[in-house]
Amino acid sequence: MKYTTDTTYIVGNSKSQQNNPITHVYGAFFMGFVVNSQTEEIIDVECNSILPLTNEFIKTIFIGKSIRHDYEQIRSEVEKRYLGSSQRAVLVAFKDAQKKYVDFKSGKEVQL
Repeated sequence: MKYTTDTTYIVGNSKSQQNNPITHVYGAFFMGFVVNSQTEEIIDVECNSILPLTNEFIKTIFIGKSIRHDYEQIRSEVEKRYLGSSQRAVLVAFKDAQKKYVDFKSGKEVQL
């Protein structure tokens, strides 16, 4: 996929449970979001999951949603559809990315 100059890349970080394989392999959980800066629509997303299927499934929840306005819809979908042990980490990583994006758009310094 080719990204245009109208896109922004944001990474959200969180911690997964200690017994989660992601924690054992990576030490942390993170998600990368590509957002259309004009529409605020998430156009791509990926996380540091162990199974490629997880990334494909995560895409079905996030792509097409607004990074700024659709937290409640995303939270609801994650809670109903994503029953992996990193469920909470997914929501925390999204909130972290959302905060960075809103700070960036409002001209605040983004804490990387």
